[in-house]
Amino acid sequence: MSDPQRHKGRVPVVAFTVTCSPGRHAAAGVRQIGPGWISLVLSMDPGRVVIDVPSVSGGAAVLARFCRELAREASRLAADLDPGQVDTRGGES
Repeated sequence: MSDPQRHKGRVPVVAFTVTCSPGRHAAAGVRQIGPGWISLVLSMDPGRVVIDVPSVSGGAAVLARFCRELAREASRLAADLDPGQVDTRGGES
């Protein structure tokens, strides 16, 4: 449960934990619905997790920071799980 005083004056935070495993057809992508409305979509096969830009001032920067951290940590995990594969995307490591 969220502490209401901690988030006073801001959009309420809904905290939860999701545990899932990707199916054979799981994928990640970006969904852009309109200008300034973009989401990270994790299609888990079955199920889906959608992460939207927070509706707070500077929300785009918050999501960008989170996505960079997610990419870095996911890359580390992938290297540990399948060390023979090389990441050829050319992105930050």
